[in-house]
Amino acid sequence: ELRTPLTVINGFLEINAMQPDLDASPRAAHIQLMVEQGERMQRLVEDMLTLSRLESTELHMRSERIDMYFMLQHIMEEAKALSKNRHEFVLDFEGPNIKGSADDIRSAISNLVTNAVRYTPENGKINLIWKVNAIGPILTVQDNGIGISQEHIARLTERFYRVDKSRSRETQGTGLGLAIVKHVLIRHNAQLEIESTPNVGSQFIIQFQSDVIV
Repeated sequence: ELRTPLTVINGFLEINAMQPDLDASPRAAHIQLMVEQGERMQRLVEDMLTLSRLESTELHMRSERIDMYFMLQHIMEEAKALSKNRHEFVLDFEGPNIKGSADDIRSAISNLVTNAVRYTPENGKINLIWKVNAIGPILTVQDNGIGISQEHIARLTERFYRVDKSRSRETQGTGLGLAIVKHVLIRHNAQLEIESTPNVGSQFIIQFQSDVIV
């Protein structure tokens, strides 16, 4: 995963070193591509560090009261910025506050919402629903995007597993987001359920237990 962007950067550096009189236009294009690949490597490293931390069995999880309305509103605002007004967002909030690691829970939800933005075509709709059922608090991230075939769903939380590699490159995903979600939920005794239909949309559902309610 790191080899490809590093190869691109080194290749353009070599071209520019060997051709010091290269025209300004191709040189600028090379620089822009190197910046993009450098940012890709940075995202990869950050996600790998996050995943490594979550997988550490010796790590003690801090438990704190989480203001869920504030968190979900903030995640929605970030998603709108990523979307650049290309999608409609709706927050349906009727659930309680919970306890847990605020940073980790925020990371998990943000990954799901970011994926919804990346894989939902322009003018699509993304719903973020926070409620409580008989088991406990339940979060649903719902979109009417491209959807996922059933044969892929069981493997989505594997590291670097991609349904469409070319589309993942276009959307700048690292392939680690759902692996991070899985490990955050394991630490919070929560479950992830994925429902999806190609060309119809997807639902990513996080089911918490009632003992997280505060």
